[in-house]
Amino acid sequence: MLTLFHAPRSRSSRIVWLLEELGAPYQLRYVSIRYGDGSGDGPDPANPHPDAKVPALRDDAALVTESAAVATYVADRFPAAALAPAIGDADRGAYLTWLSWIEGEFGPAIFARMASPDGPAPAAFAAALRRLDAALAAGPFLLGERFSAADVMLGGTLGWARHLLPQDGAIAAYAARLAARPAFARAAARDAVPVA
Repeated sequence: MLTLFHAPRSRSSRIVWLLEELGAPYQLRYVSIRYGDGSGDGPDPANPHPDAKVPALRDDAALVTESAAVATYVADRFPAAALAPAIGDADRGAYLTWLSWIEGEFGPAIFARMASPDGPAPAAFAAALRRLDAALAAGPFLLGERFSAADVMLGGTLGWARHLLPQDGAIAAYAARLAARPAFARAAARDAVPVA
């Protein structure tokens, strides 16, 4: 059984969503983390992530950390859900590129924009939005007609950065399509620590 070490309203929230999309059997293990705003508790001894962050995923003896790695791992682990193009599939390269770009380029571009919210948009942020607009002009999802784990990863990022993004147009419509998915609603219900 997969165990996802999860903190509400964090990067692991999109992994909860991905697991719901996959229909994967999993359990959530809520752990405390220090959030970027300074709230939250310090390192949780129950969290196996070497940097005391989330997500961390345990699959029997395997431990996988970092969002893109966890997404790649679980999407490949449940191929019947078809959320990861298989090795050799023509879409595999674009899929892996998007997963890496979301974490390595888009996330930092958003943080650059957050650092100067009232000034002109940093070049990296403006370039990222142009890239997304161009991709979404080609289809409703990052891989055209094909919904994938990359859409979940991007959708999770768009969710917490929505105040920085255009409120209309292709990106806003894409975010709305993703938020309307039943697995998104199920994940949102599981995101918070259950009240005893």
